[in-house]
Amino acid sequence: MSELVNEFVRYLEKEKKLSDNTLLSYRHDTEQYIDFLEKNQYKSAANATKAMIVSYIVHLERLGRATSTISRNIISLKSFYRFLMKKKRIASDPTVDIHPPKIEKKLPQILTSKEVELLLDQPKKVDLKGYRDKAMLELLYATGIRVSELISLKVQDVNLEMGFIRCKNSKKERIIPIGKICISALHDYMTKARNLLIRSTEEEALFVNMFGMQISRQGFWKLIKQYAQQANITKDITPHTLRHSFAAHLLENGADLQSIQSMLGHADISSTQIYTHLMNHKLKDVYTKAHPRA
Repeated sequence: MSELVNEFVRYLEKEKKLSDNTLLSYRHDTEQYIDFLEKNQYKSAANATKAMIVSYIVHLERLGRATSTISRNIISLKSFYRFLMKKKRIASDPTVDIHPPKIEKKLPQILTSKEVELLLDQPKKVDLKGYRDKAMLELLYATGIRVSELISLKVQDVNLEMGFIRCKNSKKERIIPIGKICISALHDYMTKARNLLIRSTEEEALFVNMFGMQISRQGFWKLIKQYAQQANITKDITPHTLRHSFAAHLLENGADLQSIQSMLGHADISSTQIYTHLMNHKLKDVYTKAHPRA
């Protein structure tokens, strides 16, 4: 079965051109499903019935999985069985009448400009860690890149003289401008801290941990939580919060959706339009609080 899952993921990568993170989700969901079938001594995934798949969904519900997680699992399984149909491994699709539950769309959490300022002021440039953390937070808010993109940046992806970074993955690349404050923070980190942190001159990662190796997602997650606590910000901040705040603040200050879409790397502008809804929601709140007849 593991080879079948590998084949499925390769198909998604080549035919559907899905992102690395999406491929990981499909693999994880499919492997968990197959593991469930095996532990419960059901038939193989290729011989599964609709009832077996429904029992798996009920199993996820009993585990207390979020509606969004269950929905994603169903989408993964439907895609898996469409793949098996395409490869003529099964005669009929057992997921054809199974549909993901509707998910209530929540507007993303964003920080106010004051909260961003407080957060970015937390790292102090008094030691190597302070220089590094300051540069990471400034760059994340200045560009709106994902955390996975931040930690994957290489030194050669940064052009301080021209004021931009090159953000790329296996499928596409985008150029994102950076402002003076971010340039200054990056310059200080690269000239005063990075060379002392790295263990080898062959290290290409822009941001490294205190052991001189590429910083991890978990490492960055911990530090942003730490700085949010220091800044007395009560909102539940994640690394993605700065990405949302970047986009919302650009839109609020007059940037057009297509430019924001390009900088965020959204394939579809509908993903970017959520920030328009966010602004409309904010305007409604202002109106309700300020209009005498609201």
